[in-house]
Amino acid sequence: MERETLPPLTGEVAPQTFDGMWTGFDPRAEPLDVEILREWEEDGVVLQVLRYRIGVFKGRKATMAAVFGYPKGGSNLPGLVQIHGGGQYADYRAPLTNAKRGYASISISWAGRIHAPDYRVTPDEVRLFWDGRTDDPKYRVTTDWGALDGYHHPTRNPENAFGSTEPHSWTLDEVDSPRNSAWFLGALGARRALTFLERQPQIDAERLGVYGHSMGGKLTVLTTAADARVKAAAPSCGGISDRAGEPSHATTLADHVNLARISCPIVFLSPSNDFHGRIDDLPKALHEIKSGQWRVTCSPHHNHQDTPEYEVATQLWFDQHLKGGFSWPKTPDTSLELAAAGGVPRLTVKPDASRPILYVDVYYTRHGQMDGLRDDRDNTMNRFWHHAAPTKEGNVWTAELPLHEATARHSRPLWAYANVVYSLDRPITGAGYYYGTYTAISFNLSSPVHVATAEELGAAGVKGTLQPSPVIETFEGNWQKEWFTHRPEQWARTTHKIHDPRWLAPDSASLAVDVRCEEPNTLVVRLDGYAAEASLKGSSEWQRVVLRPSDFHDVAGRALPEWAGLRELRLCAQETLRSNEKGVDPVPVGGEWTGAAPKFRALRWIVE
Repeated sequence: MERETLPPLTGEVAPQTFDGMWTGFDPRAEPLDVEILREWEEDGVVLQVLRYRIGVFKGRKATMAAVFGYPKGGSNLPGLVQIHGGGQYADYRAPLTNAKRGYASISISWAGRIHAPDYRVTPDEVRLFWDGRTDDPKYRVTTDWGALDGYHHPTRNPENAFGSTEPHSWTLDEVDSPRNSAWFLGALGARRALTFLERQPQIDAERLGVYGHSMGGKLTVLTTAADARVKAAAPSCGGISDRAGEPSHATTLADHVNLARISCPIVFLSPSNDFHGRIDDLPKALHEIKSGQWRVTCSPHHNHQDTPEYEVATQLWFDQHLKGGFSWPKTPDTSLELAAAGGVPRLTVKPDASRPILYVDVYYTRHGQMDGLRDDRDNTMNRFWHHAAPTKEGNVWTAELPLHEATARHSRPLWAYANVVYSLDRPITGAGYYYGTYTAISFNLSSPVHVATAEELGAAGVKGTLQPSPVIETFEGNWQKEWFTHRPEQWARTTHKIHDPRWLAPDSASLAVDVRCEEPNTLVVRLDGYAAEASLKGSSEWQRVVLRPSDFHDVAGRALPEWAGLRELRLCAQETLRSNEKGVDPVPVGGEWTGAAPKFRALRWIVE
């Protein structure tokens, strides 16, 4: 019998510290036992689906499936470990696009799912393996955690609470232990991926990086904290907000414990409305890390997705710190002044002008909580961020942040930050959070978010100067700065403006918008989980659409009871209503749009 990678703890006291958790594990000690499952070439890139040995646990070998790729004929290449999120796959598009930019990359499948040409492993194929049906024609060799259960969505054992430290038949230790957590197993598997990379003849072992999205973002932080071979890291939407839990988790696997161990260059990709990596925790994370080389990029309004000018930060970060082919501007110097003229706060921004600046934006919100309380999930995802267009004098941009009079008693804090968008010397193509290929022509650099408490606002004499308004949107000027989309090539747009108290619906109001479109179409207006359809005729004239709550219906056909409590509004051509209830089928609304994109005017509340 082979030697155990980590001998199980039976009656001993489990590790209670970061160092104790990793004691006894050497990621280089064991052979990798690499198996090539499929190999092909595409666009000058060599790609392989493979498995490598993670370790031996409780007498059984555990193996990790992955997709590896590098530019054919390449040598002395920087290497990257890419870690997928909770519902995602190891995907060949990450190593493919990275290879075209001069990297060797391994996309690891800690949850067992793989997406590659002629080699696709979905949860159904994973289930075939679990059920022992390896003779099924659809079966594909994939990750095998052996005696352990490191899978996610679903876990191999239905009663397995992913990340739990409690002992069970599928865990390493027989006592409550951080080594029982699937977070620990995922990071351990990623450290073995670093070993795989450093042993490849094409790769320079001194230039290794790690990145990942969502749960992969947390695993990026865990891996970087534990392994000095990581020379640059780029977590997105994760790795900053897991700060609680049971004692065995809070002192070993929690984000703040691991952030304090990171000394290499790190960039945080943290959309402002992300539920998993919350922007409120970024200031703490930046204070906790030991590295002096960090940047942040925070897209406004987005939750768990991004657009090219934000996603490209990962590529640029590795270009600078692993290839030396790029130089990031310094983080913009910002200052929040509360006791400003007229009782209106203002943010001043001094960006690094070493590269051409396209524009500077300032965003602020009062949706949130303080004193260490986590925002509720819905409020975090639906925060409305006001856009403040700054004025420039020399190399200083200044933006006023007027507040709504309904909040003049300062019952809520204020959050504000700046985005500086720079042009790129040449377009950069990569695989995004969900592996869709994007091309960026610019990139965004954010300031850390400033937070002023309700007490600080009151002490500074801040006044409420914004009046309530029935006009939600004029669709003039920079209106799209307060709306968002994950698909800029389509005209549909979404906003959280109706979540802000300035635009609360009056009693007995209807929602109206003027529309102009050249072909007959159906406009869909979605409010949270409810949608309404409005028939439009093809015309050069403006058409008024007026909607009542009874015009909006959810997936079960129930009408919207009232306007109160709404968080999100979307204008689009088609939508799919869904339900969290089992057995309820999705309901499509609207249809394909014909002709040019519509024009909008005056989205407003009216009382008739």
